[in-house]
This record gives sequence, C-alpha cells and structure tokens, in this order.
Amino acid sequence: MKLVSLTKPGIIFGNIVTLCGGYFIGAKGNFSAYTFSASLLGMAFVIACGCVLNNYIDRDIDCLMQRTKKRPSACGLLSLQFALSYAFILGVLGIFFLYVGTNLLTLVIALIGLFTYVVAYSLWFKRRSIFGTIIGAISGAVPPVIGYTAATNRFDVIAITLFLILFCWQMPHFFAIAIYRMSDYAAAKIPILPIKKGIAYTKINMLIFVMLYIIATLALTVVAPVHLLYLVAAVLLGIAWLYLSLQGFVVRDTLIWSRKMFIFSIVSITLLSIMMAVS
Repeated sequence: MKLVSLTKPGIIFGNIVTLCGGYFIGAKGNFSAYTFSASLLGMAFVIACGCVLNNYIDRDIDCLMQRTKKRPSACGLLSLQFALSYAFILGVLGIFFLYVGTNLLTLVIALIGLFTYVVAYSLWFKRRSIFGTIIGAISGAVPPVIGYTAATNRFDVIAITLFLILFCWQMPHFFAIAIYRMSDYAAAKIPILPIKKGIAYTKINMLIFVMLYIIATLALTVVAPVHLLYLVAAVLLGIAWLYLSLQGFVVRDTLIWSRKMFIFSIVSITLLSIMMAVS
C-alpha cells in the first residue's frame, strides 16, 4: 500500500480523466483500444514517476504540514536510492508505453510535463516564488494534450485550447487549496499567494482565472467538433463556478467557501471531461 501511496493515486486518476477527454476529441469516433490503453498506462506511469520524486523532494516540508505529515516520505521511510530506483522503473514503463503505443510527439510532451513538475516546480519554484503555482499548472495542463496528440499525432489549436482549459482551471483550484490549507503552507514556509499577497488579492486572481477558464471552455466549441451537450455543460458549469467565485467577496467564512470552490472545481472538470468524451 505504501508503494502505491507514493505515486499519489488520486492525482493520477484526476489526470487520466482529463486525458480521456482530450483523447476522445482527437479520435473523433475512430477509437483505438491499443492507442487509448497505451496513452492511459504511459501517462499513469509517468505521473507516478514524478509523484515519487516529488514525495522525496518534499519530505522535509511534508512533515511540517498536517495533511502530508503521515506520508511514508515524511516519516523518513523513503531513501534517496529507493526513490530514484522506484521512479526510474515507473518512468521507463511510462516511456515504453507511450513510445510503443502512441507517437514521438506524445512522448516528448509527457517528458516536458515531467521535467516541469519535478525540476522547475518541485526543486525550484515551489519553495522560492509565488509563481510556483503557475509552473505547477503548466505540468498539470499536459494530460488532455497528451490524450489528444496520442489520437492525432498533431499539436494544433485544439491542443492549445485543451492546455489553456486545464491551465486556467488549475489556478483557482490550487488557490482554493492554498486558502483552506494556509496554516500548513505557513508552517512549511511555502510562498503561496494568500500568504504573500493576502486572501482578498487571491480571490481576485481566482475570479480572473475562472473567467478565463470559461472563455477557454467555450473556445473549444469553436475549434473542435464537440457535441451540443458539451456546450450546455460548459455554460452551466461556468456560470455556477463564476457565481461561487463572486460569493467569495461577501462570505463570512472564507475557509468554508474555499473548500466549496475546491470541491466544485473537481466536479466541474470531471463533468466537462466526460462531455468531451461524449462528443
């Protein structure tokens, strides 16, 4: 179980959901079980590789935060040799599946995402700058693009739009976590936006990115062959999230509101990805 927990299964599952949305938009009904399975397995193993390395890198700050202090790495149960070996095996498996079952473009994009998450985010920006959230969002926006390029072997305006949807979605999603877990981040001395710029400033940024997210989701209906159901879902979910974001400026309990923002963000992107697949 501990080996599985090191790979952060929740993160893997969430990313696979968005990958599926990207894949089915790219496939346009020409479903290939071989390519689809290879992209799922490849992406899952690559993400798992990055999460194991992230666990080791963050072991010193994880032990300072309530939500992460029980991780095996935070408890001192993860050595550098084991972390590197385990991550190497997972990474090789991921590369193998993507190379054999998809295409070189998809593999390159996956490796860029892995590098951004492990090196740029985990090793550098996360502990040094409020822009760490942006860097983390870049790597987190890769899965739907990988799904799309696996099906098409093409990086075009649809791939860019999918990237922008996930990038804009992640900013308010991460900021919501940062607000209701602010004491944890303060204990670990991680320079998140609510600590450095204040909660009011963070709420403004959340609202801006929710609006950009809505624009990106609607833009997909222009550049990609999506179903009317996707458009209806994008509009309704967008309006609901925008309303919830505006509530943040008048609520009395910001922590409860930020949890609602976090939960709704997950529900929203999951439903939207399902609608992409339906398309």
